[in-house]
Amino acid sequence: MSSTTSAAVDPNRTRNRIFVGLGAAVIVATYLYLILAQPTELAEGGLGTSALIALAGYLIGAALIAVGAIHRLPTATLSLIPIAIVINIAVGQLAATLGLPVYLDSIGTVLVGVLAGPAAGAVTGALTNVIWGLTIGPIALPFAVTAVVIGVLAGYAARLGMFRRFYLAPVAGFVTGIVAALVSAPIAAFIFGGATSGGTGALVAAFQAFGNSLLASTTLQGLLSDPLDKTITFTVVVLILFALPGRLRSRFPFVRQYNVFGKVTPVAPAEPAAPKA
Repeated sequence: MSSTTSAAVDPNRTRNRIFVGLGAAVIVATYLYLILAQPTELAEGGLGTSALIALAGYLIGAALIAVGAIHRLPTATLSLIPIAIVINIAVGQLAATLGLPVYLDSIGTVLVGVLAGPAAGAVTGALTNVIWGLTIGPIALPFAVTAVVIGVLAGYAARLGMFRRFYLAPVAGFVTGIVAALVSAPIAAFIFGGATSGGTGALVAAFQAFGNSLLASTTLQGLLSDPLDKTITFTVVVLILFALPGRLRSRFPFVRQYNVFGKVTPVAPAEPAAPKA
């Protein structure tokens, strides 16, 4: 019986891993293409072949990762993801409208990553940017790769115990921000010419005014904005999670498996046995 079950599960698991691996490979290839080719069509006012290749590469890679990861998510996680997507888009759109030098568009992604693991965080991040890009503005679409990275890093931070103490979560956010900045910089530079949201675009223009190249300017802007943004985001998430009842957090298998919050997972008391006749 057990051998039959494992034989049925293994093909699905292998297929999902192939999807995730292909998605990661496409994303890495697209990233390297931007670094090496450094296309500038959008910066010069046009949507050229290079920009379309980069856009398609990031979208296809993010979609493959989402398809490969979503099948292994439990019901509790799947019910949380739509709420997290709404939080991401609503807060992120507000920050962009106000012209803030931070994004605040990954609170939901980090929340899911901490409660349900890296795969769930990746799916939440990818779906957020695809939905956001298709409904509100295309700028969010190629940054789906950054959202995937944030979700994965949030899950691994939780797995390593960075949410067992309040003061450790902001440290994980700061590190995540550095990685996110390095991933995002070529996208902002060579797909959007450094002009993304109001606050961050102004920082890019300021760095260019001091004689920096477009890629250097977007990288410096990212290293200034992203660590701050992710530190704030991880702090907000840890405050939310510490305020939740332990029983609610323990509904997620990932929390129980990796003891994410450093406490014994509460379980429902067993029902008393019926008295024997």
